[in-house]
Amino acid sequence: MNSPYVQICLEFSTGWYNAAMTLVEITYELQSPLTEEQLRHLGQFANTYGLRSFRLDESKKQLSFEYDASRLRETQVAHTLGQARIAIARRVS
Repeated sequence: MNSPYVQICLEFSTGWYNAAMTLVEITYELQSPLTEEQLRHLGQFANTYGLRSFRLDESKKQLSFEYDASRLRETQVAHTLGQARIAIARRVS
């Protein structure tokens, strides 16, 4: 992997991918703390194409997602939360 060719290709590939992304972060206030089962569902959702990350702030009861808006829509994120039976109090941002 120390080949200059591989390094250049990886740098080009990474730069190109990031340049084409429209990153959006959305935060929801949770109605209740998440169960282990709900966390497992979120882990499965983490493999979804376009989702970059999610972050849980238990002290604020908030769940945030960073996703590529050119690949996912907010409605798809909300739908997945419904499938995981995660009750949302409101959208924070």
